[in-house]
Amino acid sequence: MESLIKIENIVKRYDMGAEELYALKNVSFEINKNEYVAIMGPSGSGKSTLMNIIGCLDTPTSGTYILNGKDVSEMDDNELAHIRNKEIGFVFQTFNLLARSNALHNVELPLVYAGISKNERIKIAEDALASVGLEDRMKHKPNELSGGQRQRVAIARALVNNPSLILADEPTGNLDTKTGEEIMALLADLNSKGNTIIIVTHEKDIAKHARRIIKIRDGLIADDTTKPLKGEI
Repeated sequence: MESLIKIENIVKRYDMGAEELYALKNVSFEINKNEYVAIMGPSGSGKSTLMNIIGCLDTPTSGTYILNGKDVSEMDDNELAHIRNKEIGFVFQTFNLLARSNALHNVELPLVYAGISKNERIKIAEDALASVGLEDRMKHKPNELSGGQRQRVAIARALVNNPSLILADEPTGNLDTKTGEEIMALLADLNSKGNTIIIVTHEKDIAKHARRIIKIRDGLIADDTTKPLKGEI
């Protein structure tokens, strides 16, 4: 299978005065295209730091990070911003939608930054909202939508640039159990259509939806397990 993410000997160190704090300690793994992976760990384990590095929101102190054939570990802020817009679709626990904009405009926004023409933007955004079952909610603002619908808008926004990776941080954290299951079913459906998905969570019930679970503890990989597909031994 083709590798999408290659992380080699990633270290993240914070200098706290005279003290050095290591959030990640020589972490290495690969994620292939079309994988569905959960990164799990308790608070303080290093999973959020790892997510920020995978999402190009932060850079490692040392080590190498190759994303879709590009070495992003040495990139400057402008280059990282370009990679974030082009390669990664983000889904956050708090949805991060613009309160005064309707669903269509919220989904359209990454395409504005990408320089896509208005007519093309609207068509792509409409298709993305349709793909998450919100054809009839395009003109609604976030306060006119349920929590599950807001997260669907956020997922549609993550899809519009056709990213290499969808990175979801506690995607059901603000949702009730039933709605959370619906969102996880949607992510599984997107994965079955070819999207590579990484979810970051501390909840076992959410992580079990992924085929592969990477557990982080004290800045190290404590476990990395892939469930066999049906029919595999």
